[in-house]
Amino acid sequence: MGWFALRRIASIIPILLLVTVISFVLLHLAPGDPAQTFAGPDATPETLQAVRQQLGLNDPLPIQYGRYVLNLARGDLGQSFTSRQPASEVILRRLPATLSLTFGALLVALLVSIPAGAIAALRPGRLVDRVMVMGTSMGIALPDFFFGILLVLGFALQLNWLPATGYVPFLRNPARWALFLILPVLTLSLAVVAELTRQVRAGLIETLAKDYVRTARAKGLPTWVVIGKHALKNAAVPIVTVFGLQVRRLLGGTIIVEQIFNIPGSGSLIVKSVFERDLPVVLGITVISSVIVLLVNLLVDLSYGFLDPRVRA
Repeated sequence: MGWFALRRIASIIPILLLVTVISFVLLHLAPGDPAQTFAGPDATPETLQAVRQQLGLNDPLPIQYGRYVLNLARGDLGQSFTSRQPASEVILRRLPATLSLTFGALLVALLVSIPAGAIAALRPGRLVDRVMVMGTSMGIALPDFFFGILLVLGFALQLNWLPATGYVPFLRNPARWALFLILPVLTLSLAVVAELTRQVRAGLIETLAKDYVRTARAKGLPTWVVIGKHALKNAAVPIVTVFGLQVRRLLGGTIIVEQIFNIPGSGSLIVKSVFERDLPVVLGITVISSVIVLLVNLLVDLSYGFLDPRVRA
């Protein structure tokens, strides 16, 4: 198990380098002049040439990339072209809002999908199972932005129970922070809840038909013990795999949700930075998001050893 963990940790570095190569090349092939962003719209050709020389934009692309990787290894993401501040500071100011949305949606997905999938698996083919299948199909098909608008119309504008837009940092007011996150977290978690519920249902239906589960039931064990101690753990490997994949989906989904609910997160920041050709910020968000996804995937891979003894062997 130790060698398995070391191999997975070592594989993160080449994957991260590949992500930076692709992002770096695509951003430099995109139309627009980063020097114009840095110097301002009224800059003269001489000023633009001086800025390009200062930023190293006149160097060949491989040299620019090598310089970027060396700075990245020291934790330097560069300087934002628009705010003239370190890109790491600009991103870290926005990152807590995005992480709050992402992990809040994952928590909601776990709390809802596991019991919902278990209830459906215990009554396959019956009314509750058919309703669950229909509901999860709608959850997967319904766009996030449409569901978010419905929540705003219902709970914010009609009932006036929750704020429609905005965000309050956790350290400033934890209660208001949670209140402002309810609607965007529900919006973001819809598709994840639907996907995980279907996965839990399918895994448990297959596992509940095994001989050792029938033996546990024959011993008179309560249903919740049979599911929680025996069936769910053995059905958890594909569920955990899908759960880990949802992190990437959620990080991408925050871009839309942050726009709908006017949340100052990294999703809205990357949209703004792309239009402004603020390359250090765009690359910094891409690298940080990739690291988060890779670390979650690493935890998922390591969890296989706990869930399945054959992996430990």
